[in-house]
Amino acid sequence: MNGPQDLGGQMGFGPVAPEKDEPYFHAAWERRALGVTLTAGAMGAWNIDESRHARESLHPAVYYSSSYYEIWIKALEVLLKRHGFVSQRDLEAGKAVDPAATPKRVLKAENVPAVLAKGSPCDRPVAQAARFKAGDPVRTKNFNPTGHTRLPRYARGKHGVVEAVHDGFVFPDSNAHGHGENPQWVYTVVFEGSEIWGEGADPTLSVSIDAWESYLEPA
Repeated sequence: MNGPQDLGGQMGFGPVAPEKDEPYFHAAWERRALGVTLTAGAMGAWNIDESRHARESLHPAVYYSSSYYEIWIKALEVLLKRHGFVSQRDLEAGKAVDPAATPKRVLKAENVPAVLAKGSPCDRPVAQAARFKAGDPVRTKNFNPTGHTRLPRYARGKHGVVEAVHDGFVFPDSNAHGHGENPQWVYTVVFEGSEIWGEGADPTLSVSIDAWESYLEPA
């Protein structure tokens, strides 16, 4: 979706300034925010694509004024309310007030290392053959969905070349909204810097993205 999270190439935000020797967490609450978010996700009520969509659906004023883990927690509140685990009254009281849904499963402390090591693989078999091959010229589709998508706004309607063909993967655009996994082939597509950023781009620059098959058409 064209939300506040899609910052690639937007003006006015200043340069990217990586923090040297940045720690994993800047405060103890951030560590807890990560743990609570992963534990809540393990209940099985939503998938990673729905959780991403919850974050990018935050109001721009809220998103831009929030730190990384504040965005996670605010989106988690949305998910927990949506699926009946907490109510607005619970959040306002800071404790359970209303009856809550029963989770499909509960992640116990002793199982955390094994669950994290396993991860959440999203590769899936695809029935049909890949439409494109390495070296094919392609054009990304130009669309502006109201729902979730993994095609960045700056790379829409652009010409590039397929560099690699990967396996089939869950299609996040449908999976985020409960419309099924609908796996598709995924491709690495390379764009010249001038195609993305225009005539003022660094001539030595290129940009690569991983794109689901339905994002692409022959060029």
